[in-house]
Amino acid sequence: MKKVGAAMQASGEAVYVDDIPSPPNCLHGAFIYSTKPLAGVKGVQLESNRSTDGVTTIITFKDIPSGGENVGVIAMSDPEPLFADDLARCAGDRIAVVVADSQRSADVAARTALVEYDTENIYSPILTVEEAVEKSSFFQIPPYMNPKQVGDFSKGMSEADHKILSAEIRLGSEYYFYMETQTALAIPDEDNCMVVYTSSQCPENMQHVIASCLGVPEHNIRVITRRVGGGFGGKGVRSMPVSTACALAAYKLRRPVRICVNRNSDMIMTGGRHPMKVTYSVGFKSSGKITALHLDILMNAGITEDISPLLPSNVIKALKKYDWGALSFNVKLCKTNLTSKSAMRAPGEVQGSYIAEAIIEHVASLLSIEVDSVRNKNFHTFESLNLFYDNIVAAGEYTLPSIMNKLAVSSSFFQRSKKIEQFNQNNTWKKRGISRVPIVYEVVQRPTPGKVSILQDGSIVVEVGGIEIGQGLWTKVRQMTAYALGLIDSSWAEDLVEKVRVIQADTLSLVQAGFTAGSTTSETSCEAVRLCCDILVERLTPLKKQLQEQNGSVDWPMLIRQAQAQSVNLAANSYYVPEFDSMSYLNFGAAVSEVEINILTGETAILQSDIIYDCGQSLNPAVDLGQIEGAFVHGIGFFMHEEYLTNKDGLMVSNSTWTYKIPTIDTIPQNFNVHVVNSGHHEKRVLSSKASGEPPLLLAASVHCAARAAVKAAREQLQLWGKLDGSVSEFYLDVPAIIPVVKTQCGLDYVEKYLESLLAQKSN
Repeated sequence: MKKVGAAMQASGEAVYVDDIPSPPNCLHGAFIYSTKPLAGVKGVQLESNRSTDGVTTIITFKDIPSGGENVGVIAMSDPEPLFADDLARCAGDRIAVVVADSQRSADVAARTALVEYDTENIYSPILTVEEAVEKSSFFQIPPYMNPKQVGDFSKGMSEADHKILSAEIRLGSEYYFYMETQTALAIPDEDNCMVVYTSSQCPENMQHVIASCLGVPEHNIRVITRRVGGGFGGKGVRSMPVSTACALAAYKLRRPVRICVNRNSDMIMTGGRHPMKVTYSVGFKSSGKITALHLDILMNAGITEDISPLLPSNVIKALKKYDWGALSFNVKLCKTNLTSKSAMRAPGEVQGSYIAEAIIEHVASLLSIEVDSVRNKNFHTFESLNLFYDNIVAAGEYTLPSIMNKLAVSSSFFQRSKKIEQFNQNNTWKKRGISRVPIVYEVVQRPTPGKVSILQDGSIVVEVGGIEIGQGLWTKVRQMTAYALGLIDSSWAEDLVEKVRVIQADTLSLVQAGFTAGSTTSETSCEAVRLCCDILVERLTPLKKQLQEQNGSVDWPMLIRQAQAQSVNLAANSYYVPEFDSMSYLNFGAAVSEVEINILTGETAILQSDIIYDCGQSLNPAVDLGQIEGAFVHGIGFFMHEEYLTNKDGLMVSNSTWTYKIPTIDTIPQNFNVHVVNSGHHEKRVLSSKASGEPPLLLAASVHCAARAAVKAAREQLQLWGKLDGSVSEFYLDVPAIIPVVKTQCGLDYVEKYLESLLAQKSN
């Protein structure tokens, strides 16, 4: 079945928050933010010019009503202020909202506003993880969130033939770059109530924050989300202050207010992925088998806690995809004067999986053996996998070894590796590399509500806790509804699909909705709907049998008419709570990527990527295929293109499409082959399905590894000319591997060295 709403989205008919017509007397808001990392705020002045004539007022923390709190985020424990009071704590910190009669006037007024800062008697800001360590500036990780270490590190190191000590990896941040920026529309209602339309992955938490800020009961706040124009985690916690500020302005002025944050401001204020500094020591045998690994990981969490305590566990879980023998680590969450870092698609997992590959590559380069053989040497057995992942994999479920073997055949991995060697020998200015990378990704199911109502004409309305953010959740929910109600009569199921409509999330209609995140919300929403349908099937089946006996045959419209007449309850609610012993499971996949680099320019081209991914028994293979492809391309952005640049004060300066480069049509693989594996039955998963939204993003590391292999070939050529400074294979390729990075590692003076080698040959 094709994705629900795809045609409406492609044609521009789908209604997002910014498409909702402005109510009469609607005002528009824009944020004034700090450009200093740590400074007192003495006041804000607007420049007087024709562009700001429509300004109504400025909203600050002083406008929060008595009984309300200066709160913009409530995530895990410590709340985050909505506005800086007397102190701005990071560049990008929210100071105020300008309210004007048009978005343009509000944006111009905010952009030209003059903030008077006071930096006297203010400590110097903490902008790096090193400074955070020096000043012991950390967020606490609750003990129950700490990942488990494996084995005896000292013993593992004593068994090693070789050791790498205190090697370093640095990973930068990444901006969400959803198509729809942060946006909200707040409309005051009767009796001190408020309706807020928002682009959010968590309307329920937003309702709680808005109510806390305004000092009203939560039943006074109705938050509605129909669909989200891209989230990637950024419409979770980081959307809360935008909607809260919008609601505060509407509450104060008693007029509708909308905020559509412009792209430049959104990039500066929203934060993104957690930057990391990783120092590792690893011991290994001459064969390439690793015996012990220790990591010291410093994560830059920014100024507030957000969801950062979840990150250490995520990093380590993804890193455990190889059998390290013994694994120990020390992870610290650094509190710095930067914008808060939050969940971003595969938060922590993408870094952990990459760190694992970087270590494998380092070991292979030191031993001068093939990277692929080192990966194979450190592949998990079924027993070691369960040791590292606490026995969550049942016999027959560990499909990764067979995926790796199938992929080698379907992608002609070994044959292409030989052809690439020949290509590199015959080409001076272009080099190619190929890499095969596995992933192991643990996901967790969360409790999710559902509601199914059958109307008089037999059409069906469904509400679920999950939000449609482009991942095809509505499609799977619609299919599940038809499938589950079709148990009354299997011949009806196909027709029932067309009768189902999944509607917007409304916090006063369906409670305990939770977060849409972590790749499992589609399946838990489906299970919640299935439980509702089971109730309805139980109510309707006796009536169907009775009508069949009376009339000989019965169809769906007749059944519903009679159910109405006999006062059968045609609405059912449920709350799916996963069983504790089955709420987590592992996802497996692998990718082979081939990359060509242009030594003269540093440009990279992905010639081919092949992916095999285990979707369990997919609820919708077409939707899952799209999710796999999309996640992989998103990962290409992180590993190859998206350079997150800040100035000396931590203010993001690559804050536009001109300076921040996401993947485009010319950067995706030229030949892209994705195969979805339908693996075996599993009674404790939703119809035996598996997640597909985030895990495949990690496979894009194969592109980076292939680029590194191509750079290595260029360095080998320099060595043949006798012109290489340093090792052929021991070098670190930065993430992202942008054009200057690739060109530098090949040698910026490549042409000169080539000409020198020609002269040397002639003189000989």
